[in-house]
Amino acid sequence: MGTGSRDLGMDRRISRRDFLDGVARAAGTAALAAGSEALPDAAPEFMGGGSPAPPSGLRGDTPDALAVPHALRDGRFWRLAGDPEPTGEHYDLVVVGGGISGVAAAFHWLEHDPGARILILDNHDEIGGHARRNEFHPRGRPAPLVACGGSRWMRAVSAWTPEGRDLLGRLGVEPAALGRSLDRGLYAGHGMAEGVMCDRESFAADRLVRLTPGLEWLAELPVAEPARKDLAMLYGRPPDWFPGLSPKEKEARLAGLTYSQFLLRVCRVHPDAERFLRTSSSAEWGYDTTVFGAIDAWGRGLPGFQGLGLDAGRPSRYNSPTVRKEWGAHGAEDVLFPEGNQALVRMMLGRMIPGFAGDASMAGVTTAAYDHDRLDVLGNRVRYRLSSPVVSVANDGDPGTAATATVGYFDGHAVRTVRAGSVIMACWNMVVPHLVADLPAGQKDALRRAVKIPLLSATVQLRTWEAWRRLGVHRVRWTGAYWCVSELDRPVRMPGYACPEDPAEPIVVHMVAAPCAPGMPPAEGAAAGRRALLSTPYSHLEHTIRDQLARLLGPGGFDPARDIEAVAVNRWGHGYAPEYCRPWNTFYPDGPLPADLARRRFGRIAIANSDSVPAASADAAITAAYRAVGELLAGEAASQSSNFPGKHPLPPNA
Repeated sequence: MGTGSRDLGMDRRISRRDFLDGVARAAGTAALAAGSEALPDAAPEFMGGGSPAPPSGLRGDTPDALAVPHALRDGRFWRLAGDPEPTGEHYDLVVVGGGISGVAAAFHWLEHDPGARILILDNHDEIGGHARRNEFHPRGRPAPLVACGGSRWMRAVSAWTPEGRDLLGRLGVEPAALGRSLDRGLYAGHGMAEGVMCDRESFAADRLVRLTPGLEWLAELPVAEPARKDLAMLYGRPPDWFPGLSPKEKEARLAGLTYSQFLLRVCRVHPDAERFLRTSSSAEWGYDTTVFGAIDAWGRGLPGFQGLGLDAGRPSRYNSPTVRKEWGAHGAEDVLFPEGNQALVRMMLGRMIPGFAGDASMAGVTTAAYDHDRLDVLGNRVRYRLSSPVVSVANDGDPGTAATATVGYFDGHAVRTVRAGSVIMACWNMVVPHLVADLPAGQKDALRRAVKIPLLSATVQLRTWEAWRRLGVHRVRWTGAYWCVSELDRPVRMPGYACPEDPAEPIVVHMVAAPCAPGMPPAEGAAAGRRALLSTPYSHLEHTIRDQLARLLGPGGFDPARDIEAVAVNRWGHGYAPEYCRPWNTFYPDGPLPADLARRRFGRIAIANSDSVPAASADAAITAAYRAVGELLAGEAASQSSNFPGKHPLPPNA
């Protein structure tokens, strides 16, 4: 099969969707001609705001969620914005950011004060922040295929924080029951396994290798013979690379190396062996093993460490916080909804906002009807305002004594302000200094150090999954191509929702790319990768999707022009929260840690979000929300609040 645009099906009329940090950039379900550009040439000075029509699944023609934050960053916003206009609205709590952390903060606040008035402001045109639901509507299927385009798993749920487990309990989410909804044997029952595509970007030619039990698959690798022997040693019986050192000294040595450095400098393996393993960390961490630390590679079970004699029963003090938290957990403890973690957001909003959700239970959240017109209704005590990027947050008076704060947001036409008894910043740490102008300089610097890791997620609707079955794979890691993982959607069944069980049925494929530049410190590599990601045309992304699926599945009878029926791309330029890791963060674990300073309460303003933990997980976001609520309520109780307005009826314009 050729690799030209026509051979790949770039000229076909299908549903194409492109989302930048959660906001649609292409024309929703519009058909695009081959090679046409799906993105606007340039954003106007201000985009975003207003009260958009409620999203129904996925939609397009909405503004770029980053236009206003970037205008603030670049000093352009206030030159053109005009004077803020008060709305007259008063709330007990205003939450900046409507992702998992922001909605959890509102939900937890209501547990302490059921009569509170709460406003959630978000710059996206759909709820959930990074927790995003994608829907596809194959012909002949009575119900849509539901998938996620962002926060996907409740990973290692048994190791979740107490706050995360508390929220699941309050929502009626039973991890054991949810785990049973995932059919872990479906693909194995069809003789399918995981695989690695040794691609032509890394080696001489493409070769798919199925990872069958044992190490017989090593013989199929298109690598030099010394590399094959080195890999057999790494997976089999590697020696003690640091003889004479104590376990603590060995851990300290590993903490000073990336995994690639460990392989090349310590193990002295053939470059082909290191190249084969390089993308092992990419999907989970957002960067490859030229960045991923050797100490965490050991903690995640990558090969080469068995001979060191380290204690497998406990993590090292140098392991990153997530590796330490999830130590001993295994894949059977990962659970998910078909739509990923947006289900948690929908369940919380369904309990807080009357009429929003037809069913907010664990069993019904996936198939329930939702009325987005109910999110921001006059008279509701909890309101969620979409496409309303916040541009300013300030205590009303001295932070030490202020009883209220003022929040400004851009509605697409002007800056509007609301008053709040408390404010929780559940947006990215790096945005907070641009919104809270009078934060202490040291705290601003600490907030700016949280440089998020970019991630690219694509969901692709296929006509069938017969080619996957014929090739005997359901998940494939690529060694060097643009997309580092291609996998069939995990088979999850919920009441009223059936996952595809027959290979002749339509299915959704997930693809992941890690734009972070290799070999650089995570913050610098993230910035470089983000610039590249945001400047990449949608047409190039679709071409690479079609090309890689054709290369992978073509031998199984797959034709991208015939078999690809829809493509949704979610660009998370600001994706994973940056976790402290060795060898890059030498202040970790002894401190001081920037996050400790960055998340300090400032008068009536507290800081949540997963950046403030920092860890890129749903339970981290929830934990941050609980902490922020606790700080504000403790501060309120401790203050002499004779001047605090307290509870009062909703004003007419609220």
